[in-house]
Amino acid sequence: MTPQLWTYRADVHDTGKNLDVVGYDVEATDGKIGSVDDATYDVGQSYLIVDTGPWIFGKKVMLPASTVTQIDPQERKIYVARTKHEIKSAPEFDASAFKETAYRDRLGEYYGRFPHI
Repeated sequence: MTPQLWTYRADVHDTGKNLDVVGYDVEATDGKIGSVDDATYDVGQSYLIVDTGPWIFGKKVMLPASTVTQIDPQERKIYVARTKHEIKSAPEFDASAFKETAYRDRLGEYYGRFPHI
């Protein structure tokens, strides 16, 4: 597992503050993808679980923390550095395995292919 992939960028999140982002809208580079269902701030293991609603038929997706480029508490929005297509093409969210190393490694291999913005 690549820890920096699972860590919020220093300019995005103050690790000294636990900001509850559940319910925030999530914006890809080309539009809204859903809202935050769950989020963690564990060092080297942080992620967002996004409920995509009708966008991809009510499925959830897991995004590594490093994909987050901005958190706007006033607008209750999170911006991520991925397109809708990149997110939709990611390995399917597995609610029974998302905390396991093998699943995170597979997701990390997918998201690790893209340049960090």
